[in-house]
Amino acid sequence: MKELTRARRLVAGARVAVVAPSGPVPEERLQAGLDILRGWDLDPVVGPHVLDRHGRFDYLAGTDADRAADFRAAWCDPAVDAVLCARGGYGAQRMADLLDWDALRAAGPKVFLGFSDVTALHEAFATRLGFGTLHGPMAAGIDFVKNAHAQEHLRATLFEPESVRTITSAGRALVQGRATGVLLGGCLSLLAAELGTPHARPSASGGLLCLEDVGEQPYRLDRCLTQLLRAGWFEGVAGVLLGSWERCGPYDRVRDLVLDRLGGLGVPIAEEFGFGHGEGALTIPFGVRAELDATTGTLTLETPALT
Repeated sequence: MKELTRARRLVAGARVAVVAPSGPVPEERLQAGLDILRGWDLDPVVGPHVLDRHGRFDYLAGTDADRAADFRAAWCDPAVDAVLCARGGYGAQRMADLLDWDALRAAGPKVFLGFSDVTALHEAFATRLGFGTLHGPMAAGIDFVKNAHAQEHLRATLFEPESVRTITSAGRALVQGRATGVLLGGCLSLLAAELGTPHARPSASGGLLCLEDVGEQPYRLDRCLTQLLRAGWFEGVAGVLLGSWERCGPYDRVRDLVLDRLGGLGVPIAEEFGFGHGEGALTIPFGVRAELDATTGTLTLETPALT
């Protein structure tokens, strides 16, 4: 697995576009997030359809075409230095095939941030564009708006990425050892749902795979892991990092499940690396090569997340 092209870090005055590729966005949280971004001396602009709600399917932030149009316009605007997702939910897969990937590639790399349902776009950016992305708190997300730890780690990643090249686990090694690879992954259920689509990579071979999820009972997580295993998607993976598993049942059961399904891979597996849907979520750069030391519980980036 090759490293992906990194975007440039942000500087004071940088323009950042906020888009809603998935679910509807609460206006009060959006405004709170914009205030935080302005406090960082950024210039946030909001896509025309960010506050839309689909007329028939109220779990979508407007129509697929409008969400895709907002995304394309933001990414292809040369005055925009970063595209930040407002929230996750559901809907990114519905609009992914409506994006003009040639136009996005021609616009070049820039900061792209999101997680959860945005996992589908992280995968597409890797396979279709070769651009690295940031898996982290979103502009109208509860964690970003209310948690200082999440805010500070994201701010440091955006402005001073060399200061956050080591991330320490709060848990332990499920399988001890060290491994080096390119970071990838995201929400487990989305990775499973991407199988067979035009944007899915054939496997996680050579990668350090980050996994997390929310609101999925253990048997559903089992199904996703088993599906990926049966598809050969884990073949050649270098190591596995686990993030948060909010509302996924007793964590001991989740831990046992991961060991049952992935322990046989014979690669290092470490838990509680602080990314995902949990409180105070950290920002993880996808497409960057890193070393996982599961025994000591550290992830060390070989290069900063942004140039």
